[in-house]
Amino acid sequence: MTAESKTEEGIHYPKLGICLLVGMILWWTPAPKLPEGLELPDGANFTAGWQVFAVFAATILSFILRPINMGPAVLLALTILAATSTLGEDGKASFQAAMAGYGNTTVWLVVGAFLIAGAMIRSGLGHRIALNCVSKFGKTTLGLGYATAVAEFILGPAIPSNTARGGGVMAPIVNSLARALGSTPENHPKRAGEYLMLNGSHLNLVTAAMFLTGMAANGLVAEAASNSGQGIEFGWMTWVKGSIVPGLVSLLLLPWFLLKLLKPELHDTKAAQDEANEQLAKRGKWSMGEKIMLGVFILMLVLWATGKMHGMHTGVVALIGVMILVLTGTEKWEDITGNKEAWDAMVWLGGMVCMAGLLKDHGFIAWFAETMKGEVTGMGALATALTLALIYFYSMYSFSMLTGHITAMVAAFLALAITAGAPTMLMVALLAYFSNLCGCLTNYSSGPVVIYSGFGYVPMGRWFKIGFIVSIFHLAVWLGVGLPYWKFLGWW
Repeated sequence: MTAESKTEEGIHYPKLGICLLVGMILWWTPAPKLPEGLELPDGANFTAGWQVFAVFAATILSFILRPINMGPAVLLALTILAATSTLGEDGKASFQAAMAGYGNTTVWLVVGAFLIAGAMIRSGLGHRIALNCVSKFGKTTLGLGYATAVAEFILGPAIPSNTARGGGVMAPIVNSLARALGSTPENHPKRAGEYLMLNGSHLNLVTAAMFLTGMAANGLVAEAASNSGQGIEFGWMTWVKGSIVPGLVSLLLLPWFLLKLLKPELHDTKAAQDEANEQLAKRGKWSMGEKIMLGVFILMLVLWATGKMHGMHTGVVALIGVMILVLTGTEKWEDITGNKEAWDAMVWLGGMVCMAGLLKDHGFIAWFAETMKGEVTGMGALATALTLALIYFYSMYSFSMLTGHITAMVAAFLALAITAGAPTMLMVALLAYFSNLCGCLTNYSSGPVVIYSGFGYVPMGRWFKIGFIVSIFHLAVWLGVGLPYWKFLGWW
């Protein structure tokens, strides 16, 4: 990348130009003719839907090429839609439609969870939990693998940025443990470091799959389910109900599976356990902030799990947690306003929710599903769901990050599955969980994967090879265990 093509702020103008050019070509391409008999939603304008698709496609391309950050890319897309009056009869109506996503409840759940995650990290509770897991389970290399699994499982519901959870909390600890065991990228990487890095990376994706609040873009899957017209609300508790059995099996088996696959040279890891105990001793007694944070964390989990009893939306529960932290002084208002990840997520997630809704409302999703239906016609309902799910999983090779993959494909694949007669609830579950698990395939699929890979213990080619093997493991567990379990739940 040359200095001339990129400013100090990180804008790569040639790549941005490519994205804009693709959008313009699609914009000025006449909208396809609608199939006979296709019924569009009330008030739909397919020409407007096609123009939204043009902007949407350019935005997805920007996620892949990364000329600018996601936030400004999405805001630019909304600005174009509003400025061209694509979405309404006049400028005001078009602007209101472009901003509609920022009142979405799922968006505010993610924002609230990000704010909680910031408090979890600043209070030191997340770090203490991870160190305690290592202290309890870290006598052997396999024990360290399970310590990482337990810590990820505990932190998964509360830290919706898997980058913050995996990269900000877990990865530095895992790296320091590897070095304490005499394993560095330059010397003896296979002693323990290779195993610990791959184990930490792949476990992070499992916990991201297990919770609606395990990864920021999971909200897009929940929103697609809500907008499917099938009366499905794939909320926090429903998400966990479907993931808990195959997820726990994954957490139980994956550290052992990777140990057998990678064969680390070291088995006695008491030095790592001693390192964790030393760091815990330096932390001293629990602070009041940690105690309050733990209480808020438990309260939120209870309220999320009992939503049907009290009727509060999961987003409201997250904001209750935030306000308790502010009113007790555990978090300052400056901490809330300074949480860049939360507000950045609000900008890009709210915008993408808006555009996804517009594609549905103006008939583009219905047109796509009807057009592609012939490709899967003739299969049984279960075969259709599994075929689409596998295509969705391995198409991750074509994307540079999970969020772009989810944004580009979930709504369209769900609509296609419904049109082709696949079990809707099963398809939602497969898309929800595979959206994260497919990140195992590359070493650049998400922030924590990049961070673990960046430590340098595992060459890229080996990462890809192990990633493909892990993908087979995930399919064996989540289909072999998941399908019978989801049948028991009545999801197909």
